[in-house]
Amino acid sequence: MEFINNEGKERNGNSKRCEFVKNTPDCASDEGFIKYPVVTFCLFPPNLLPLAITLYVRTHLAHFCPNLSAISSTLRLTHNVAGVTFLALGNGAPDVFSAMAAFSHPQTAGLAIGALFGAGIFVTTVVAGSIALVKPFTVASRPFLRDVIFYMAAVFWTFFILYKGHISMGEAVGYLGLYIAYVLTVIVSAYVYNRQKHQLNGSAQTSGREQGKDCSLSHVMCVSDDGEYEPLLPYTQSTAQIFLNAINPVDSRTWRRQHWSAKVLTVIKVPVEVLLLLTVPVVDADKEDHNWNRPLNSLHIITGPLVCVLTFQSGTYGLLLIEGEVPVWVLVLCIGVFLSGIVFFTTTNERPPRFHFLYSLLGFVVSALWISTVASEIVSVLHLLGVVLSLSNTVLGLTLLAWGNSIGDCFADITIARQGYPRMAISACFGGIIFNMLFGVGLGCLLQIFQTNNIVMLEPEGMLCWVLSAALGLSLVLSFTLVPLQCFHMSRVYGIFLLIFYIVFLLVALLTEFRVIQF
Repeated sequence: MEFINNEGKERNGNSKRCEFVKNTPDCASDEGFIKYPVVTFCLFPPNLLPLAITLYVRTHLAHFCPNLSAISSTLRLTHNVAGVTFLALGNGAPDVFSAMAAFSHPQTAGLAIGALFGAGIFVTTVVAGSIALVKPFTVASRPFLRDVIFYMAAVFWTFFILYKGHISMGEAVGYLGLYIAYVLTVIVSAYVYNRQKHQLNGSAQTSGREQGKDCSLSHVMCVSDDGEYEPLLPYTQSTAQIFLNAINPVDSRTWRRQHWSAKVLTVIKVPVEVLLLLTVPVVDADKEDHNWNRPLNSLHIITGPLVCVLTFQSGTYGLLLIEGEVPVWVLVLCIGVFLSGIVFFTTTNERPPRFHFLYSLLGFVVSALWISTVASEIVSVLHLLGVVLSLSNTVLGLTLLAWGNSIGDCFADITIARQGYPRMAISACFGGIIFNMLFGVGLGCLLQIFQTNNIVMLEPEGMLCWVLSAALGLSLVLSFTLVPLQCFHMSRVYGIFLLIFYIVFLLVALLTEFRVIQF
């Protein structure tokens, strides 16, 4: 009898929680396809709540950067301009789109601030310190000071915006203007440096040295070893074989050498990889045929625009009815089928058409919308975690979201440093977070202002936001002063100091969140 009463009380409590979630405006969100609070509190029993949270996982999209590289090549941008524009967007896409998704709702604006500031302090301490531990080196003085000064300006400007509690359109545009000034500074400094270099060494020697350097820095070998796997006798594949090979995400050459755990992970990722291959065209300028695939690229004309209309604003515009009868996505589908047929019957399998470069633009847009969709779902999941675990959005941003967005850059920069290029790694550290801060806050707030025709309110969530701002500002000031005092040499001792600084910051932040430390 007592068990029945307890079970009845539990069901009554569950129904009250579900009704509260459904009827409370703060629990509702217009972003994303899945209503996570309703699913968690209405469909999952309390004892399965950890399972519900575990099932919400993040998907990594790897089709973004090749198309950005192809666009840069098509526009004939220099390496400096491409590095601080398109390629910076490719590396910082998760951070930027996560910030834009978080700024789209007042409830999660603190998540964006926590993620951007948290990623900033993680990169400038953990990543930079790890590079110094792996390979002590002397940084290039002028680029280092330039990046630190611009990033300090962005951080202290954001600190001022948080102090005011709101951001206007002019201030949001100012973020983008500051980034344009940064790009122009990079271009001018590179021009001055190259001119001085030509004057000292001569243009012929310099060009030869740069070609050798580019070849040595490349992650791709100058002489390809793919010939080992090429057939001895030439043969022609059918269109069906070309299509099936193109949508196969498993490389048979590496499958046999993989560990069983890697094979399991590969099998789990197959559905997502196939979906991306079917919807995202990838133009690779490093390949002889630029990755042209007639049957698959013809299909991309249908699937790419469909993904755009069905993912933009969570499919709101794709489901609109034209004159109350035909949905927009049906019209897009019909146009796509017509254009796909024209491309398929007017091109060949052997040679890419002249308009193939347009696929890089389509791939860029589709990739951006896929990443934006995933970012919106991640923000919704983290907001749910904050509700369930009684954590503020700021602490979730500076921990889970910041770590998730920065861990890939961390391993990549450490790998570059181990290969003997620590200067390149430290430049990637600061260049990426400058782009993420200025575009994440500036573009995210600007889009929100356009949608609401009003200023964006930024209300700091307690003292944790100020602790985070102070720690990031202090780390930049220390880098700006200590590195020049060491004659721009980053030793292992300095790397250990940066790692200790991050551990102390994280400890203070968590103690502040749980109100053990009160200011």
